[in-house]
Amino acid sequence: MPDHPGLRIQHDGPVLTVTLASPETRNAQTPSLWFALAEVGESLPPEVRVVVICGEGASFSAGLHRQMLAPGGLRGEADILALATADEGLDETIAGFQRGFTVWRSVPAVVVAVVQGHAVGAGFQLALAADLRLLADDAQLSMREVQLGLIPDLGGTGPLVHVVGYARALEICATGRFVGAEEAAAIGLATAVVPRADLSAAADDLVAALLAAPADALKALKPLLANGIDATPHEQLAAERAAQAGLLRSLAQTARG
Repeated sequence: MPDHPGLRIQHDGPVLTVTLASPETRNAQTPSLWFALAEVGESLPPEVRVVVICGEGASFSAGLHRQMLAPGGLRGEADILALATADEGLDETIAGFQRGFTVWRSVPAVVVAVVQGHAVGAGFQLALAADLRLLADDAQLSMREVQLGLIPDLGGTGPLVHVVGYARALEICATGRFVGAEEAAAIGLATAVVPRADLSAAADDLVAALLAAPADALKALKPLLANGIDATPHEQLAAERAAQAGLLRSLAQTARG
């Protein structure tokens, strides 16, 4: 697991907890943090069945560290504005940034984002990278990139459109407005909303419920449902048959001893 000052990793058997640990900046994000997140996902121990992503302090994440868009950037980090003026390599650079977000859809574990306070820009996109989002009742989600003359580019646009539809996604991103926890639940962005004081206990309950499911079935379920987003009915039926056949063979082999 990577050693990064903005991340704290706790591995407890089938559960890995990834905590954004810079509360003094409201867990503002940087490229080095994104690389560390990618490394965590890409080196996930095989016994991990649930990953919890959370933020320390008042907010889940305030998004990109604002100094990253200032001339000279942030010491120790990639100079994004300088890279933007280079003749080549910008596409590859952005692709590297995206890995810290897209990796969570590819891991076999179920990924749960536990969100309190603000989840802005990159913070919102990190929550969207998770399979499930548990929100405190004080959560405020916002895509602020367009207000900075940019667009969300860390893998968040696809999940957002899938969840809320094109028109609502366009409105949320173009206006940069805050989506509160109650609205997030109403439009499908939140798996559940609980009082802030109950967030930790609710996260534990959700993790326990996920771990109560048979491991092989849960592992097969995540890619099957993800496949259903873009698959034709015929393709999804075939995917169901293939997944079920594998599970039935495993059950039969166990029954035979």
